[in-house]
Amino acid sequence: MSSRAGVISDTHGILRPEVLDILRTCDHIVHAGDFDNGSVLEELEDIAPVTAVRGNNDWSSWASRLPRQLTFTLDGVKCTMAHKREDVSWDLQGVQLVVFGHSHQYFEERIHGRLWLNPGSCGWPRFRRELTMAVLTLDGGQIQVQRVDIKP
Repeated sequence: MSSRAGVISDTHGILRPEVLDILRTCDHIVHAGDFDNGSVLEELEDIAPVTAVRGNNDWSSWASRLPRQLTFTLDGVKCTMAHKREDVSWDLQGVQLVVFGHSHQYFEERIHGRLWLNPGSCGWPRFRRELTMAVLTLDGGQIQVQRVDIKP
């Protein structure tokens, strides 16, 4: 049986209605940091289980419970995540999915047999980049990715 995971990053205090509608269809939410405030995390936790890391703008006391780097398993898929790509652990043994954020630019590429994914930003439009997120369908250790473009 497959599951769906919404992958977001760089929300910067904003949860757009379109993003929330998509996340409500997901079994899990993955956030690659830069919430900017704890209320965003709390709202996400009301929708589905959340796996998250701390971004460079998450420095208040509420964010202290979030790790800077995390390795976890989602529906049989071993994942690792950090806010900045350069902070991803070098130990990628068995990892099938690497999630990162920070650049506000969508990136999806298979490198050496593993998927590297930056869902972009679905918060404020910054750096003249589009707003994006991703939805993963996980089935038997396989990963399908859907890029989702959000209208500003």
